[in-house]
Amino acid sequence: MNKISIIIPILDEAESIENLLTHLLENSSKQNIAELLVVDGGSTDDSRRIVSSFFQKNNHSPLEQRYSLIESSKGRAKQMNTGSKLATGNILYFLHADSFPPKNFDQLIINEFDKGNLAGCFRLQFNHKHWWLRLASWLTQFHWRACRGGDQSQFITNQLFEDIGGFDENYTIYEDNILINELYKRKQFTVINKKLMTSARRYEKHGVWTLQYHFWTVYIKKWFGASADELHAYYQRYIA
Repeated sequence: MNKISIIIPILDEAESIENLLTHLLENSSKQNIAELLVVDGGSTDDSRRIVSSFFQKNNHSPLEQRYSLIESSKGRAKQMNTGSKLATGNILYFLHADSFPPKNFDQLIINEFDKGNLAGCFRLQFNHKHWWLRLASWLTQFHWRACRGGDQSQFITNQLFEDIGGFDENYTIYEDNILINELYKRKQFTVINKKLMTSARRYEKHGVWTLQYHFWTVYIKKWFGASADELHAYYQRYIA
C-alpha cells in the first residue's frame, strides 16, 4: 500500500505551524500517511514547543509515533534530507510551513503515483489579490519549467529521490529548483491541477515588484553560472 511521508522544514514558524499541522490532519486520510515529520533548523521562537504540544495530543499510542519533531542543522536542504532519511513512506512530500495543500492532497498524490507519475507538485495560489500574484498563480497550472518553485510543494518517490541524491546541501537557497531541474531532465514531473494556498508574506514585507525583481535576479544569476555561495550572499543582502 502506498504511504506518504510529509516532511516540513521550519525555522521560526510559530505563527503558522499549528494551523498547517491541523490543516494537514483535517484534509488527509490516516491510512495514506506514514508519518508527519517537522524538521527544525534551530528556531528561537515558540515553534518547537507548539509542534511538540500538537504532536503529543495526536500521537495517541506510544507504539505509533506517527508525528515527530526532529532537530537538524540549519538550511532547508539539510533539513529536508534529514527528514527523508527517517521517512518510511514510499512517497515523500516536502512542504513549506506557510503552504496549505488542497483537500485530499494525499489521495491526489497517490493517484498520480498509480498513473506512473513519480514526482510533481500542485498548482499555486497566493493569499493576496495583487494582479501580478494572481497571474503568477494562474501560470502554475502549466508544465513550463519557468513556472515551478518550492512553494508549490514537492512530491517524489523515495526511490527516485535517493537516485537523484536528495537535495543539494551546497545550496542554502534555490535547493528546490536544483531538484526540479533534475526531475525535468528525467521527464519525471507532473502538475496536479488543484490549488495549494501559500502565503504572500514576503511580498507584503518587501513589496511585490521589489521582491519579484530579486527573485528574477537570483534566477538569472544561476542561469549564468553563479555559485551557491554567491546566490546565498545575494539572498542575505536583499531578501532575508
